[in-house]
Amino acid sequence: MFQDLDIRYDNAWRRAEPSADSVALIRREDGILAELTDGRLAFPRFGQLSPAARGLEWRYAFTLGEETYFLAQWEEGTGPETADRLPDAPHPAQCAHRGSFPQGGRLWWVQSKEYRNLGPKDAVFAAAVSESLHRWYGATRFCGRCGKPMTDSDTERARVCPDCGLTVYPKICPAVIVAVTHGDRLLLTKYQGRAFKRYALVAGFAEIGESIEDTVRREVLEETGLRVKNLRYYKSQPWVFTDSLLFGFRCELEGSDEITIQQSELSEAGWYRREEIPGDYSGISLTGEMIERFKNGMDD
Repeated sequence: MFQDLDIRYDNAWRRAEPSADSVALIRREDGILAELTDGRLAFPRFGQLSPAARGLEWRYAFTLGEETYFLAQWEEGTGPETADRLPDAPHPAQCAHRGSFPQGGRLWWVQSKEYRNLGPKDAVFAAAVSESLHRWYGATRFCGRCGKPMTDSDTERARVCPDCGLTVYPKICPAVIVAVTHGDRLLLTKYQGRAFKRYALVAGFAEIGESIEDTVRREVLEETGLRVKNLRYYKSQPWVFTDSLLFGFRCELEGSDEITIQQSELSEAGWYRREEIPGDYSGISLTGEMIERFKNGMDD
């Protein structure tokens, strides 16, 4: 999975200023600023940026290995004086050969649907985490209780309202990924109305006051009309592309195997024997790993 790194990830909050060698993470709505060379991402160093870009608001993000990463925070639509500080870079879609990334190490605005399939893994991870942090900082400019401007906490990664005292932490939504089995068959689904068209497992977010195990039972029943038993926790994954923390579960069918699709959520759902499982699923996700393990008989 994309977060399985060979180097240490340190996300402990600290108050720090970027140095010339710090990795600079600059985002906007249509992507992150990065170099693209032979299918690999590389981010600019703070010292390589123009004085105007260095004048943006910077926050310490995290450390990967020995590298410190800092995130530029700015709001689109706040005026040309802010936008003019950003480096002039096109989007890869403007490349003459659509679908193949340009070479030469120049800067581009790269979207998550593009960079998640690139390398190296630590750069993809950094881009994804920065995407989640950027959304959170942008969404907490003002207090949701009284409407006053929020400020950064002096002791932790949090936003604090100096007027009413409301404290807001980074958004993390618990969700489940469920591998439902019936003998040597696995339940595979496809989402309805989403850009992701590959095969997946039943998935969904936990509701207020609900245990994560009850989320498994409810989501399977809602989306497919099936009931399950013998829940077994597998592992988790921080899916920061959607601010989620995924909990992977395996379980077995209880009762009838007749599927009733929740059409608002799924476009299709069906039972697949190990040898029938299509190869069209994500290679970087918990979903993909769980499908792969069942397909290869490693689901015990």
